[in-house]
Formats: sequence, C-alpha cells, structure tokens
Amino acid sequence: MNPTDETNPPAGTARLLPWSGIEGKPCYLLTDANEGGYVSRLADNMESVQFGMGNELLGHAKQLIDDPTTGSVELRYLSARLTESLRDVLRVAESRGARLLLPKDAGGPACTN
Repeated sequence: MNPTDETNPPAGTARLLPWSGIEGKPCYLLTDANEGGYVSRLADNMESVQFGMGNELLGHAKQLIDDPTTGSVELRYLSARLTESLRDVLRVAESRGARLLLPKDAGGPACTN
C-alpha cells in the first residue's frame, strides 16, 4: 500500500496532517494511542492557525462583497484565498472525522437520522 495514496491511508492509527507533501500529496502521521507527540502538537497548532485565518478571511470577504466598488481582480483574489481556506478546513474535518472512534458494536455510521 502506498502511504501517500489519498484513498488508502496507512494502516494503524494514522492522522491526516493539515499540510501537503511533495506534489500536493497528503501527509500522514502514524501515532500511538496517546497522540501527544511533537508533530501532533504542531499539527494541532497549524489547524488552529488555519481556522483563525479562515475566520478572518470570511470577515474580509463580507466587506469586499458588500462594497459595490470592489473590482473583479480583488474578487478573483478573494475567491482564490477562500478556496485555499476551504481546502484547509475540509482537510482538518477529514482528519478529525477519521480519528473519531465508532462504538465497538457499530458496523455502520455512528449516528443516524
């Protein structure tokens, strides 16, 4: 199994890290149960920074969108940054979702409608 394959993360307890590797491929951290190592803490801090930047970007986006004098170049730049932020947040959500523990007797999703 290729450890950089998005569809087949490494076996064991693997954490998808909030940054990409070479050629944009996902990076994984193999951890033990306590997950309290240096790289895990670094990833936690990076996720926090990404969320903070995304929140600030949303505030800036609201201002630009509400301003009728905002030009197309500014809106394209904003779109690019929003796309980057959304990609970062989705990666964190995927990582955190993959680390959720299902109940031992569950064979399917953890919650139902």
